[in-house]
Amino acid sequence: MVGRAEKWLIAVSVMLGTILEVLDTSIVNVALPHMQGAFSASIDEITWVLTSYLIANGIVIPMTGWLSARFGRKRYFITSVALFTVASMFCGAAPDLRAMVVFRLLQGLAGAAMLPSSQAILMETFPPSEQPIAMATWGVGLMVAPVIGPTLGGWITDTYSWRWCFYINLPFGIVAALMCARFLREPAYVAAQRRRPDWVGIALLVLGLGALQLVLDRGERADWFDATWVRASTVLAIAALATFVFWELRVDEPVVKLRLLRDRGLAVGCGLISFMAFILFGSLALWPLYLQTLMGYSAAQSGWASAPRGVATGLSMFLVGRLARFFDPRLLMAFGIALLVVGQYRMTLFSLGLGWWQIVAPSILQGAGLGFIFTLLSTTALARVPREEMSNAASLYNLMRNMGASFGIAILGTLLIRRGQYHQAVLASWSSPLYRPFEHALEALSHALSQGGGVAADHARAAAVLYGQVRAQATMMAFDDMFLIAGVLAAAMLLGVMLLPYSRPAPGAAGAAH
Repeated sequence: MVGRAEKWLIAVSVMLGTILEVLDTSIVNVALPHMQGAFSASIDEITWVLTSYLIANGIVIPMTGWLSARFGRKRYFITSVALFTVASMFCGAAPDLRAMVVFRLLQGLAGAAMLPSSQAILMETFPPSEQPIAMATWGVGLMVAPVIGPTLGGWITDTYSWRWCFYINLPFGIVAALMCARFLREPAYVAAQRRRPDWVGIALLVLGLGALQLVLDRGERADWFDATWVRASTVLAIAALATFVFWELRVDEPVVKLRLLRDRGLAVGCGLISFMAFILFGSLALWPLYLQTLMGYSAAQSGWASAPRGVATGLSMFLVGRLARFFDPRLLMAFGIALLVVGQYRMTLFSLGLGWWQIVAPSILQGAGLGFIFTLLSTTALARVPREEMSNAASLYNLMRNMGASFGIAILGTLLIRRGQYHQAVLASWSSPLYRPFEHALEALSHALSQGGGVAADHARAAAVLYGQVRAQATMMAFDDMFLIAGVLAAAMLLGVMLLPYSRPAPGAAGAAH
């Protein structure tokens, strides 16, 4: 029987590792321009610092359950934290871009275990009645870290050096590893379920997910299917993943237990978390672009404008952890989705002349809604899974979260560019001297800019100013389109919530606290 104090010490131990991994991902994004200068790299080359991490991370996440069973969950989690910390130290000391990419691959391999393993550990450590508050506490770090990461990364980079964005991981990684070594327990059933390697499944998984992540992370820079390598990688990913699914459903000892998706709660939960990750990470990728590109915010101001959303997420998570004891989790999730939809709808009304509070208020609604959804979705999806399958189920769940995030960033980023081009073409068609209202505006602006430089010069300056306004307005309309797409997907999540079973834990999961 795990005591009350020991339960929370275990929770803090795994939370430290999880926050370390999530925070590091968002901090590094801010430091990329400084790394580019230090390594004399092009934009295309420096993005491999991000791509290498995401590819390694995406491949290992679905293998976490098998690796935990193979080597022991406690040993594997501690090794992951230690390797992540060491890789962070090497990243900070990297002499060139090639070394940095290699060390980031190591970071991605190590960091992949932290999210699914920590979820499985918490679900086993706490009894069903306390699982919502435990997952809420864990989720605060997971959801808030991407918000404070850019602000912290910008401050560290400006005050010290981009290398300290990696060195800062060392003390926290050491403390997390020591706490995990002291407080984590190795479940007896983990040692009993160690299986021989499924080498065919591992090879197909690495091939399929590696090619898919490569396409999602770098396809937009190659103009997607106009590039031969994108088409070839897409075909390879589809073929490898289809073969992987067929193989895993037939083999006796699969590396990824897809049969667990027969449980309706886990299957629907995996679908919903992919939608939620699409919305969350896609929006997080667009948010700094909107604030800095259109509204003229600095990096620090952008970070402060993002902070209220993280605070709202944290507060709503703590609140929902307590409300879940009295209300049907599905009703609370539906309420969270309603908040998310309202927030997204208000964001579709954004314009170029908004003040700070008009921008931040919808993001607070969005953050509060995400807090209601995330905690209860995790516990509902995993509640009926037997404890001996918890790591495998958490791996599948986090694989879908990772895929949703990758698709969200890639698709919304591409659509933003395409819709911006469309709106600019439409607006430009009205920006013609033959259109009398435009000609009047051009003449008025030319007169206002007149400083003795001649009529032709003033006319050219006025045309340039108006063209800049057309581009800005077209980009603003494209952002509104993206916020609308995210809102429609959020509303569609209501259908999935209706399909979720009531989160009454299975006997195996209920006894996991002991």
